[in-house]
Amino acid sequence: MFVPFESLPDHSRIWVYQSNRKLNYQELNIISDTLRAFTKRWNVHSTPLPSSFDMRFDQFVILAADEDAFSASGCSIDDSVRTIKDLGKLISADFFDRTQMAFKNNEIIVTIAMNDLKEQYRLGAWNDESLFFNNLVSVKSDLESRWLVPATSAWVKRYIPGKTVDC
Repeated sequence: MFVPFESLPDHSRIWVYQSNRKLNYQELNIISDTLRAFTKRWNVHSTPLPSSFDMRFDQFVILAADEDAFSASGCSIDDSVRTIKDLGKLISADFFDRTQMAFKNNEIIVTIAMNDLKEQYRLGAWNDESLFFNNLVSVKSDLESRWLVPATSAWVKRYIPGKTVDC
């Protein structure tokens, strides 16, 4: 059951999908149309799941579900993943490459392969204050407080030479 993203409670569960590239206007419209149709029919054991989506920075798709009545189950989550995978194929974008870390430098989104983080830090592609997209956030309220954070406030700080990581 589609509901406006803003109307979902802050404790709604979210899934952040990062595209491997910036998406154009036409692709964003395709994503919007597809996810609106998907969320209208998204069910948990034949019960409509209040859900929505948001797209940010032309590179991130955020799927959200209000799990107050029913939690998204294995089958319903599989259905959402399949929908995102199909969208990726349709627009030739990869939403599942978890080896690419995204940073916001000024107004530009820069992605860096995880294996290259230390070297790219040394070269100045990112630094302690670079804003990092922590796509591991899991509830809607985290989008405002824990999603886009300085690199030293996220798990990626372990790739900063000389920094110690809290256990």
